[in-house]
Amino acid sequence: MMGELEVEKHVQFILSVEKKKDDFESVAMEHIRINGAYWGLTTLALLGKLGVVDQDEVVSWIMKCQDESGGFGGNIGHDPHILYTLSAVQVLALYDKLDVLDIDKVSSYVSGLQNEDGSFSGDIWGEVDTRFSYIAICCLSILGRLEKLNVQKAVDYIVSCKNMDGGFGCTPGGESHSGQIFCCVAALAITGSLHHIDKDLLGWWLCERQVKSGGLNGRPEKLPDVCYSWWVLSSLIIIDRVHWIDKEKLASFILNCQDKENGGISDRPEDAVDVFHTFFGVAGLSLLEYPGVKAIDPAYALPVDVVDRIFIGRR
Repeated sequence: MMGELEVEKHVQFILSVEKKKDDFESVAMEHIRINGAYWGLTTLALLGKLGVVDQDEVVSWIMKCQDESGGFGGNIGHDPHILYTLSAVQVLALYDKLDVLDIDKVSSYVSGLQNEDGSFSGDIWGEVDTRFSYIAICCLSILGRLEKLNVQKAVDYIVSCKNMDGGFGCTPGGESHSGQIFCCVAALAITGSLHHIDKDLLGWWLCERQVKSGGLNGRPEKLPDVCYSWWVLSSLIIIDRVHWIDKEKLASFILNCQDKENGGISDRPEDAVDVFHTFFGVAGLSLLEYPGVKAIDPAYALPVDVVDRIFIGRR
């Protein structure tokens, strides 16, 4: 028998994280507060509870995080980065508020980070990573401005990061890792380029990430972690190989990582909870079609109804 998802306690946990401003965890999170907002608010949306937060307050705070370059920082007054820019766009999409953006300005910021070889830098300092390729493609697809990128070069760069085991690394020759695999698979899905993936080879590598406890790890010989319930599972769904893992054991693992007293989900049973793992746990349960959790899109990492609204509105 599977445990219950403690919906109300998770809602209260997310609200409490939002209100704390001076404890260690919120100080440690301060520079990525916009990511925290995306994790927390998307969790609320999946649980059908987005209404518990004041929408106008969130939207006005998000807009204060925008830099004159068009990109967004992790908090007010912080430097812009592609990571925070996607979180800002995703939160505005949740609320159906993309119209508050100067879309051309944001998309120019993102497209300006594409390098000659098709890769993307995270910000003006130039770190390159396939995570940033996904973020750029996802962000501009949501904004309806994918044509601002050199999509073919972006796809070619991602394919150049493919390894012999079917997986992908952060740069060419980098070790395969579940998080990078999600980024590359989702980016290829959004650009209609999934034919570049050997689905059986990659599916096998991904399903071998399931350990005895039912949880998933990020690469061989590592401990399971709830966040891989998202990275691995979404990749398996996109390549149509999710039936290769034991879904029930994975759902039990996620539910066992809940703090049943105070809400929140941790990386592993009995560890301290945080908003990052709470989101990925609930998102994993969504992909597993857990009752009462709304469906999440495996490539855009937003509720399916939000993604449908964005794209149906453009037809």
